[in-house]
Amino acid sequence: MAEHKVSVETAGGSKYRVTVEEGETKTVHEVVASPELVERYGRGATAEHLLKASFEFLLRRESKESILRRFELSEVERYFPDYPQKIRTLL
Repeated sequence: MAEHKVSVETAGGSKYRVTVEEGETKTVHEVVASPELVERYGRGATAEHLLKASFEFLLRRESKESILRRFELSEVERYFPDYPQKIRTLL
């Protein structure tokens, strides 16, 4: 698997823009992460740190092109039930 770079920037309110760069290609994702979801999954982590870790989690399981372009953070758990436990090991 190629090396990737994940960057997170705020897009207003609880919306974040996550960019995944891998070689010469990149994908951009819009993720909604309310303060409640950040606390639920991040347990004290910043939203940016949680989102970077969440994308590391996702990239271990699928390509950047397979990750939804727009989603709410809680949707990760629907596709990957082990997300709440595994994300804490990545923070």
